[in-house]
Amino acid sequence: MIEKVSEITTKEIANYLRIDDYEQKELATYLNIAKSYISNYTGIPIESNVEGVETLDTFSDFIIVVYILCQDMWDNRCMYVDSSNINKVVQTILDMHSRNNLWLMQEIITRRYLYIA
Repeated sequence: MIEKVSEITTKEIANYLRIDDYEQKELATYLNIAKSYISNYTGIPIESNVEGVETLDTFSDFIIVVYILCQDMWDNRCMYVDSSNINKVVQTILDMHSRNNLWLMQEIITRRYLYIA
């Protein structure tokens, strides 16, 4: 059983997508993009050499986010980021862990959650 984001391989992604014959390089690209997307969204680094620093591996719920993002890229064969079309499961999990205040402020302002009189 996968317990960390770093343990996810292209074989696991292929199994999740239920594809037998797959292009390993393409799935590796999707996997890297998914990790980068999560890291950029949350502000949590993919990995760190500094002890005690939280990374994507610290949070097991990011595993499903990686799978969902890879599924979306496989189904659409492209990756576009549109805050109005982000998968709600992905958004909820990422928002729970977000440390990227600039991204959050943009989302708050964009969604008009911030009312300034």
